[in-house]
Amino acid sequence: MSMSVTLSRLSWSTPEGTALFTDLSLSFGAERTGLVGRNGTGKSTLLRLIAGALVPVSGTVQVTGRAALLRQSFAPGETLADLFGARDALALLDRAEAGEASADELAEADWTLPSRIDAALLRCGLAVAPDMPLDSLSGGQGTRAALAAAVFDAPAVLLLDEPTNNLDAEGRQAVLDLLAGWSGAAIVVSHDRALLDRMDAIVELTTLGAARFGGNYTDYRARKDIELSAAAQDLATASRAQDEAARRARQAAERKARKDGAGKRGRAAGGQPKILMDRAQERAESSGGANARLRDARASAVAEASEAARSRIEILQPLRMDLPPTGLPRDKVVLQVQGVTGGHDPARPVIRDVSFQLTGPERVAITGANGSGKSTLLALITGALQPAAGQIHRRVPHALLDQTVSLLNPDETLRDGFKRLNPTADETQIRATLARFLFRAGDALQRVGTLSGGQRLRAGLACALGGEQPPGLLILDEPTNHLDLDATEALEVALTSFDGALVVVSHDQRFLASLNLDRRIALS
Repeated sequence: MSMSVTLSRLSWSTPEGTALFTDLSLSFGAERTGLVGRNGTGKSTLLRLIAGALVPVSGTVQVTGRAALLRQSFAPGETLADLFGARDALALLDRAEAGEASADELAEADWTLPSRIDAALLRCGLAVAPDMPLDSLSGGQGTRAALAAAVFDAPAVLLLDEPTNNLDAEGRQAVLDLLAGWSGAAIVVSHDRALLDRMDAIVELTTLGAARFGGNYTDYRARKDIELSAAAQDLATASRAQDEAARRARQAAERKARKDGAGKRGRAAGGQPKILMDRAQERAESSGGANARLRDARASAVAEASEAARSRIEILQPLRMDLPPTGLPRDKVVLQVQGVTGGHDPARPVIRDVSFQLTGPERVAITGANGSGKSTLLALITGALQPAAGQIHRRVPHALLDQTVSLLNPDETLRDGFKRLNPTADETQIRATLARFLFRAGDALQRVGTLSGGQRLRAGLACALGGEQPPGLLILDEPTNHLDLDATEALEVALTSFDGALVVVSHDQRFLASLNLDRRIALS
């Protein structure tokens, strides 16, 4: 079956009027393509345009074959059957088995449907009943169910938006295996570097448009580094040429000023006939005008060369997260968890008799499969949940940053969020701290809900750690799930120099490897 996606002169703007794409032209064939770019460049929007969930302002989207988009959220009350679009068909089978279906209905019944749904779920490592409410599934189970529904009818084009988010190692491997055997077109938005290394091509979206790179993510990074180095060298050469042109223009202006001054003094002295002096002035003005036009033409050419070099480099301020020192002593007991049992359902606690202690700037990862209770344990550690048995002692102030940065309210400004979390901070300290995390001037008045994933995490770090005494214990729950690759790498660099204690939950093995962990605590 032929399969392709062709975007021709595509333009789309946000409801606020911000243009994401202008005259974008791209094509995708029967290969696995990774779609990368910083938060806010429109990766998820592009998938929705291809799926037909959004209509472009101008241009066309042509899809040969059927496209299926991975669901990212579920409506209240939806079941697994709804996710597969099979509620009515499964209800018909139930009526048929009960002897309540008409002859016409029996003729339409698809008796293979339940087994095909079960096979699709098992292919993604999930075994649940069709009437299972989707809001009762864990994050990882929900992602697996959505992936199974997306591939259920073998679409020609598979559109995956962060398919490995919330998945444990087994779930991530299931995604890798599925894509390895996928014969159609697959367009994958992801920050998962292991997944992107399985791609056949990478398309990078920037504010300058789109660029395609053959090969996987590692190949893309190598090519990108070479191109950026060359572009930076071209820009430096063009900048030096601009400086030289400006220097010559200043020298010419100074020479003209000296000649004009000499001419004026000669006229005042009256040493030559006026007609000769007027002719000399005309020749000087004519020559000076020609030289000025030549200099202007050269300056314009140099400026165009500089702009051409600059256009090859996306003009974005490099992302940096500077974490202030906590001064945590190396022998300070930070956290004690003693025989803790608990969970959201007291009758079936997912955490049972867990004990451990953190001392000084230890770095600990909580690991385990989906449903093993990692986030539940963090909720117990932070006090969001109370243990059914055992004790938890937090010996230093702590801050929790989850994947949605829930310590900040979407409707408040950065300035107000900082003030709420650090009530003793004055306006100067608030602005200075936010500026250190690259939120300068009017950025402090941005509403949290308008920030991208990377900006929100940076804002959470600023507000949680920017007070007079930063917390000695930083707790991270899947912090990279909604970060772009640049933001993930910036967070890795920032945490490398953090001198406090860390408790981290993450399925991103490359992220965990970057943290120089002291130990891992496995939940089963």
